Amino acid sequence: MFEEQNLYSMSKKDQQITMPEIGTYIDPLTDFGFKHLFGREPSKELLINFLNELFKGKELISELSYTKNERSGMRPKSRTMFFDLTCTGKNGEQFIIEVHRIRQKFIKDRAVYYSTGLIQDQAPQDSYWDYSLKKVYFIGIMDFILDDSDVNEYLHWVRLAYEKTGKEFYRKLAFIFIEIPKFTKTETELKTGVDKWLFILKNLSRLNKIPVILNTRIFSKLFQIAAVSNLTKEDYMSYQKDLKASWDEYAIKKTIEDERKEAKEAITKALKEGKERGIREGRKKGIEEGREEGREEGKAEVVRNLLFVGKFSNEEVANFANVSEAFVRKVKKDMK
Repeated sequence: MFEEQNLYSMSKKDQQITMPEIGTYIDPLTDFGFKHLFGREPSKELLINFLNELFKGKELISELSYTKNERSGMRPKSRTMFFDLTCTGKNGEQFIIEVHRIRQKFIKDRAVYYSTGLIQDQAPQDSYWDYSLKKVYFIGIMDFILDDSDVNEYLHWVRLAYEKTGKEFYRKLAFIFIEIPKFTKTETELKTGVDKWLFILKNLSRLNKIPVILNTRIFSKLFQIAAVSNLTKEDYMSYQKDLKASWDEYAIKKTIEDERKEAKEAITKALKEGKERGIREGRKKGIEEGREEGREEGKAEVVRNLLFVGKFSNEEVANFANVSEAFVRKVKKDMK
């Protein structure tokens, strides 16, 4: 083990957020950790086992070959796509495996875009073709929760289907989304191979030894590869750099969540105060006039509270309060 600084801290409003130490095993949800465990020839057996457990007989994978994780668009100035990991089975089926730590608004669009890119690559350039395609699977391992997913499910299979009957329409394209935060099983609750793999993905970096239920040949190999003490100096430095980036992402995500919470609380408070003020004024000036003024004053109160926070631009305040930027500028002027 190399002597390095193990803690990374960031302050916010005089509060210290202390990031976790580098543990006994690497974090598989970091870019380095995932590729170290699944994206190299010495660890290919781990990836094959993980995929077979995930597919549960829908696909039987006996061999894989790694393919380049970069694809240029069909047009000269098209955007280049960079995958975390891509590989191909012996029958030509293709797998895109992506790890996402930070919530992405268009994660579904990204999955479709990447998958269709591999589909287009299957078209031959210099010969006729009958449009027969090989299977393409997108596997998204997410350290966040989809907005519209079932609250009781953490593993989602998505395919094209007929809307009325739900019958499968096309089986050569599928999306698999795994919501890591929803997986809460403990060691004693692990029953299936998928359970064990998801437990490892979520908890490996927090473990100090191999749990008894994971003491099998395949997982013993994984723990050996994942041991921080077995990393070369170069790999350790790469992991440390990648881990710091993950900690930065965590700090940014927490800051955003805190600010959203503060903004929500400010809006709720302002709406309540505005409503109460509107009622009082309404009693003096008549119900209809009071309602209108109450709405305006309520909006003004929302704007004043958001401006008082001091973190939002006029445009952001206008969006939060559902008013025009001109209204925001007027309230700001009155405040001065």
